[in-house]
Amino acid sequence: MKQTTFLHQTHGPGLYEFTGQVAKWVSQFGGNGLLTLFVQHTSCSLLIQENADPEVQSDLQAYFERLVPPTTDPSMAYLQHTYEGPDDMPAHIKAAMMPVSLSIPIANGRMQLGTWQGIYLFEHRNAPHTRRVAAHILA
Repeated sequence: MKQTTFLHQTHGPGLYEFTGQVAKWVSQFGGNGLLTLFVQHTSCSLLIQENADPEVQSDLQAYFERLVPPTTDPSMAYLQHTYEGPDDMPAHIKAAMMPVSLSIPIANGRMQLGTWQGIYLFEHRNAPHTRRVAAHILA
């Protein structure tokens, strides 16, 4: 069993890729097993998504912004949790819709991701944050 925590500095909404960091750490393990990643926050998510075309990330962000706009949008007037800012409750809703943990097989010290797959932290808040992602390898 091997564990670590990855810290990510975000500077507003968007997808922040950290595949390389995880791959480097996993390569030190060198064996076969299962990697679990878990984000320790309630207003961001984890995704495995295409990392070849950056338009995929911007389109995902635009889609979720349209699906769950800030509480200043008249369509969100029913929300009560607004004291942490107009982006806070929408961020919780987005995090409830997307994964907060990922499981990735490891073979010979390499994550078994597909050719165009990358690991992303999906930040849903407007303000900069330091996000923690706990990583665990079970052999």
